[in-house]
Amino acid sequence: MVNTIILSIIFLSLFGLAEFLYYFFKFKAEFTRKIVHIGTGIITLLFPLWLDNHWFVLFLCTNFFVLLSISLRFNFLKSINAIQRFSVGSLLYPCAVYMCYFVYDVEGQKLYFFYLPILSLALCDPVAEIIGKRYPYKTFKIWQSTKSIGGSFAFALSNFLLSWLILITLTNANQPIFSALIIAFFTSIIEGISGKGTDNISIPLSVIICLKVIGI
Repeated sequence: MVNTIILSIIFLSLFGLAEFLYYFFKFKAEFTRKIVHIGTGIITLLFPLWLDNHWFVLFLCTNFFVLLSISLRFNFLKSINAIQRFSVGSLLYPCAVYMCYFVYDVEGQKLYFFYLPILSLALCDPVAEIIGKRYPYKTFKIWQSTKSIGGSFAFALSNFLLSWLILITLTNANQPIFSALIIAFFTSIIEGISGKGTDNISIPLSVIICLKVIGI
């Protein structure tokens, strides 16, 4: 419970930092939202180390889901919500975190079942968005969200490197490069066809499915 309280304070501090940058330094919401997106993923890496029961994770994720829902309803936390597009990503993020922890718990607390889907979401998704906007090669529309082949390639490449690194450090996979290629290919397709923030749940879910199908 002490660790749960500490983690809550850390998350709230991250939100506070984003609000500070948004209001006092006039950072765009798209940028502060990415800070929270990446920072949340990094902080959640502490969950398997600090929390030994999925109920604590459910408690944390439920509270932040409620907080984010209220912020959307009453128009605060503008550093996260003041974007020029409709997205349910902020609400799906805590759901994804709990899903990943629950699977990690069920699968015998194998760290790669938590770290790989979470980091794929926290790191590879922003990489795809940043590169996709900077190099919008072959854009297309999915659920009124603009995607690009350039962004999908950036996601696939970063996810391949991430998957390979985690597989060689946390598993005994016989063919980590081949497995990483499968994960990157399948997950990049799922990311490419997910719109309006639904990739916050579809990305980690697709990684988990790949890990189960490959049989690592």
